[in-house]
Amino acid sequence: MTAIISDVHANYPALKAVMDDIQRRGIKKIFSLGDVCGYYSMINESIELLRKMNVINIRGNHDNYMIENEQCERSISVNRSLDFQRQVITEENFKWLTQSIPFYKDSTYYMVHGSFSENGLDTYLYTINNEMFAPFKEQYFFAGHTHVQTVIGLDNNRLFCNPGSVGQPRDGDKRAAYAIITDGTIELIRLEYDIDMIANHMKKSGFESYFYENLYSGTNLRGHVLNISFDKKNK
Repeated sequence: MTAIISDVHANYPALKAVMDDIQRRGIKKIFSLGDVCGYYSMINESIELLRKMNVINIRGNHDNYMIENEQCERSISVNRSLDFQRQVITEENFKWLTQSIPFYKDSTYYMVHGSFSENGLDTYLYTINNEMFAPFKEQYFFAGHTHVQTVIGLDNNRLFCNPGSVGQPRDGDKRAAYAIITDGTIELIRLEYDIDMIANHMKKSGFESYFYENLYSGTNLRGHVLNISFDKKNK
């Protein structure tokens, strides 16, 4: 069994609920599709748990902002949260983050943060079609970034999966999301967690309520519910 998590975004109580479930199931191999950083305030607690569980992290765009000391061009809110995290992250946790890999690929699985195209770190896959996977030989494709949990069947018995977001679901379900692979079968998991804990931590850290009130409804910061669709006509 292998667990696939994504988009923790320093939401420690959500990550703790997921990791507790993973441990209960006896799963030892865990991949993170990136974005450990950004949005929420418990960055050290989150990374320390990921380190403890020997999680392999694929670099996300928020992780890249942190590692390269760059700003997000489209979001003042993202930059505010990252500036906070830069001030509090420990040297050991930052070092772990810099060791994130750009992607993971073997004969069966291809895992990325954004998309499977070149320079696709910050590309959102809101529409899936068979053509985008035609150049690849793998059977299972995993991507995060959109914060929307789904499994989509492709041609030739191949599958695309977004495990959803641990720390900031945007598909209208406030529960933390992740996925499990067992003998080629993908199971999508949702878990309740203590939203009040991260909301209170954010408030004490000086963030306005709009940074975290979306967690109670499972939306992005603007209150929007997002989805991923499959374009069957594009083959």
